[in-house]
Amino acid sequence: MSEAKHINLYEDHEWKHPTIVAGVPWKNPVGTASGTFQYAAVRWFYDVSQLGAVCTKGASPVPWEGNPSPRTAEGPGSNLNAVGLQNPGIDHYLATDLPQLKEAGAMVIANVAGHSDDEYAEVVAKLADSPADMLEINVSCPNVSHGGMSVGTDPVALGKLITRLRAMTDKPMIVKLTPNVTDITVPARAAVEAGADALSMINTLLGMRIDIRTGEPVIAHVTGGVSGPAVLPVGLAAVYRVRTALPEVPIIGIGGIDTGEKALEYLYAGANAVEVGAAALFDPVAPLRVARELDDLLDERPELAAKLAAGRTWR
Repeated sequence: MSEAKHINLYEDHEWKHPTIVAGVPWKNPVGTASGTFQYAAVRWFYDVSQLGAVCTKGASPVPWEGNPSPRTAEGPGSNLNAVGLQNPGIDHYLATDLPQLKEAGAMVIANVAGHSDDEYAEVVAKLADSPADMLEINVSCPNVSHGGMSVGTDPVALGKLITRLRAMTDKPMIVKLTPNVTDITVPARAAVEAGADALSMINTLLGMRIDIRTGEPVIAHVTGGVSGPAVLPVGLAAVYRVRTALPEVPIIGIGGIDTGEKALEYLYAGANAVEVGAAALFDPVAPLRVARELDDLLDERPELAAKLAAGRTWR
């Protein structure tokens, strides 16, 4: 039996408005956000090579089972999850996921996860000579090297980690920042000074839900990460503040993007590109739809489009 044909809901498109992130050309300014993209599912709906970038789920040194269930819940205009970065490990990623995406023509950002500095280093060492186009370091994981606290909340620890990883690879390195800090410009500056080529923001906000029938948290892990439309203003403010503090660093905006108009807000806030995350959980084609909508919106904004194409930003 021959393999079933893919069903692409969008015809091929001639992209008019590219961008550049850390020296890497994107055919359009829209990618997927880590943890919300699964090639085995979306390949039936659209051609992943049409996206500006595909950012894959965090890969760890060994397979992680993730947190116990229930690990997802709904909030007002938002999603709550404590999946726990479940993934089959870096060896599986290198043998299966990454080759499939590259064969499909995708520009791939490999997301790196770890529970200690040594674990991050182990993953980066294996990705250093891989076909991945860029690396994204997820510094929001609970880190045993730093008392179980996310390394992304401690600028000193973050700088130490990124300095170590920077020496291990020539690939463009993005650091994905947590919003669960007092001033996001502090870890942003620490990451850049340690060698990060670009920043992505924001990762999920800390939140929870309570089951009023039992009086107990809905999520088995108690708290989880909040994403979805409700976090849009937080993500925009983070991008704007970091762009103001660090005018030269490439930024990828994340949070609450489900239309081209919302992606455009991030570009006006100072982002070079965006990633679509939670929207893809209920609309599998959301990343490509947003990219198509944004491409048309940029037709009417030639000054912004020209800046993006040159690797510059609105601010």
